[in-house]
Amino acid sequence: MSMSGDSQEPRNEQSQAPLIEHLIELRTRLMKAVVVILVIFLGLYAFANDIYTFVADPLMALLPEGSQMIATEVASPFLAPFKLTLVVAVFIAIPFVLHQAWAFVAPGLYDNEKALAIPILVSSVALFYAGAAFAYYVVFPLLFEFFTQTGPENVAVMTDINQYLNFVLKLFFAFGVAFEIPIATFLLILSGATTVESLSKKRPYIVLGCFVVGMLLTPPDIISQSLLAIPMYLLYEVGLLFGRLVRKRSHEAADEENE
Repeated sequence: MSMSGDSQEPRNEQSQAPLIEHLIELRTRLMKAVVVILVIFLGLYAFANDIYTFVADPLMALLPEGSQMIATEVASPFLAPFKLTLVVAVFIAIPFVLHQAWAFVAPGLYDNEKALAIPILVSSVALFYAGAAFAYYVVFPLLFEFFTQTGPENVAVMTDINQYLNFVLKLFFAFGVAFEIPIATFLLILSGATTVESLSKKRPYIVLGCFVVGMLLTPPDIISQSLLAIPMYLLYEVGLLFGRLVRKRSHEAADEENE
């Protein structure tokens, strides 16, 4: 009995050793990501007010001359630029954070999975940035023009800086995530969870779903909902196109092997 107990203890220790090593590596990579975000934040903090001014430009450009934002809370003039700068630091550090995640999981992947994962990671980052840029340069001007021109003439638009920040961050995140739809569609087709034909038949439901998501993630007006729903549907079609291309190449490769 004692011998069997002694033999089980080393086995348990051996099984726990790789888990502990993985946890240590995960902690190290998380710490690296946090340090990079902190360094970027400290470098940007001196320009916190300039960053906020840049983000507020789409609205301020449409307000009457001499208009300004207001702060309804005592700490808002400090907290709003502070929070925005932290979000921008995370936004800039996304490639490094994903690289750390990739370095952690890469040893457990096959060569073909590694070859596919790198383009997916790069395209995911690029699409997220593209979604945020689309929100800033296309959606914000149209949306704020609609908001500022539909109110009564005797009502002055004086937006609270903290409320404005929460509003634009929500839209940045919504459009950044929405632009990931081609990647999600492509992965569903690639993994075999669904097919191009099945997704093509569900187009009416996809269109409805895009507008429902647009309704949930954007302000309650048809313009902002459409500005999110229409690009979502177009990106869904892009995902289907890539799915067709990959399926065609896989069929051609299979035919060549059979020959």
